[in-house]
Parts: sequence; structure tokens; C-alpha cells
Amino acid sequence: MPDVRLSGVTKRYGEVAAVDCVDLDVYEGEFFTMLGPSGSGKTTTLRMIAGFEEPDSGTIELAGKDVRGRPPYDRAVNTVFQDYALFPHMSVADNVEYGLRVGKVGKDERARRRREALEMVRLSGYDDRRPGELSGGQRQRVALARAIVNHPKVLLLDEPLGALDLKLREQMQVELKAIKGEVGITFVYVTHDQDEALTMSDRIAVFNEGRIEQISPPTELYEAPDNEFVAGFVGVSNLLERDGRRFTIRPEKIQILDGDVSADGLQTETGRIDDVAYAGMVTRYRVRLQSGEDLQVVRQNLASPADVTGRSGGEVTIGWRREHEVAVRTDQHEEEE
Repeated sequence: MPDVRLSGVTKRYGEVAAVDCVDLDVYEGEFFTMLGPSGSGKTTTLRMIAGFEEPDSGTIELAGKDVRGRPPYDRAVNTVFQDYALFPHMSVADNVEYGLRVGKVGKDERARRRREALEMVRLSGYDDRRPGELSGGQRQRVALARAIVNHPKVLLLDEPLGALDLKLREQMQVELKAIKGEVGITFVYVTHDQDEALTMSDRIAVFNEGRIEQISPPTELYEAPDNEFVAGFVGVSNLLERDGRRFTIRPEKIQILDGDVSADGLQTETGRIDDVAYAGMVTRYRVRLQSGEDLQVVRQNLASPADVTGRSGGEVTIGWRREHEVAVRTDQHEEEE
């Protein structure tokens, strides 16, 4: 029995279907991510699981029990928000214990569980500080401790790292995965950041216009996208059509055939380098093929820095292996129309 099951869930605002007949299962202990652009329905879906919104149709089950109509406090879930939602006038200890106080948990038990939660998020000794005295990353950890101290069956996280700078966000990704492993709680995570989703998740559901385009583990989602939308949204992909076949190929699978690179076994085409961008570990090229199509090509800077200025505008031959081509269908919504 999955920890979370959605069957035919639909939510409308007027004539707009924010969530349109969504089915998904989230299993015990999973780090499950709902990924999609703004307005794709992922946050509305999370809010319906949490109980902040009610579906117009369909069922939502938590651990096999239908929770339609139940308020958020009567569901075995806790939610961590992007803006932390901490009480600024309360200490860290009081913020973390708040839910336990509401639940009338005894003083000694509250203190024990608070200490455990703060230790788990690496904030032991911060009990007496106020949120205003903490960094953004520390406030996020307090919000996480407040959520896990109640021992929820499922933890819902709504863009929890969105307010952090890049370096801190990457550090918190590692921390979240570690905490998830320690507490063993099922995580349902919402983000629009593809790298974040690929890095952290056991499985990912890609949302688009209120529907799910694909649910897969990260490797499968990236290497074998179901359709053009998934291929284009999850990372960068080149869409080509040759001999009536539509397929995508990732930029890192394409080789620029210099004199020391053999073309044996490669599908080759010629073109012109229109743009070169040095990005540290890699250099990104935009190649205009003779067919008029633009391709993105990524090359690792393994031995020496790329010649960024000298290659722009030059003629080039590129190649890729046929096994790296991934056949794709048109987007699901276009087919149905």
C-alpha cells in the first residue's frame, strides 16, 4: 500500500483545470519529487495532499485511508514551506515544540523530541535563538526540525530551498538527503529546478498544464524522455527529424570531430559554430547545421581550456552514435487535441 495515492484528482479554478485527472502513487520511504514549470499544477497537488485545498473530483489516500474532507491537522503529514513560516517572536525551541504543545505532549517528552530533531538538522545548542538571529539555511533547518518532530508519515516540501543562494542550496540538498535517510520518512518534494530534482529524487513526476507527462527514476527520465516536453524541460536536448524519425539527443552525447577524433561508427553532419560559451568544467557550443537547425553541444574541458574565441564562426563536423538517439512522440496534450 503506498503512503500517498491520488486517483483521478482534479482541481478547477473557474474554467481552468489547475490539476487535471492526476494519478500517482508514492511509496513508503521514497524521495518523490513533483517537477514542472510555474502553473503546471505541482504545488496545487501538494496542497491537496496537505489538506489546504480540496479536489473537485478524485480521491486522495494516505496510508490507504481516504482523507478527503479532513483538515490539515488531522492528516499524517507535515509541510515545509519556502518562506519557512516560523514564529519570529518565539525561540528556536518554542518553534520546534509548537506542534507538540498543540498536541498536548508532556513537557519532558517535548524536550526530548525537540533535542533529537535539532540534533538531526545539526542545530544542537540553538534552542534560545530567535529566527531573526539565524541565516537562511539555519531557518530552513528549524522549519524542517519543526516538521519532523511530530513524526509524520509523510513530509511535504514546497520549494523549500528556493529562497537560498546557489551554494547554500546545494549544501542543503545534501543535508536533506542525509536527514531523509536518518528519519525514514516519505518525502514529497515540489520544485521547478531540474538539477535539484535529478540530484535528490528516487522518482520524479513531470507536470505540465495540470497533468503528469512522465513518472520515472532520474536516470530514465533524463536518458529516455517520453516526449518532447520532458526532453526539453529536464535538461537541454536537441530535437531532430531525419528520414521521418523524430528523436532527441543530449548535448553531451555529440562530439566535435577534430583531427584526433575518429568518425567511425558515428552519424556525422556539418555546420558552423555560431556561439561559444566557456563555463568552467565545460564549454557550450551552438552549431548551425547545413539544414538550418541549431544544435547545442557540450564539451568537457579535460586537458586545457577551450579556445573560446578562435572557434566561433568556424566550419565544423559533428557526430553522435545512433544508440544515443531517443525517439520521442509529440507532447501528450497535442495528441489529445
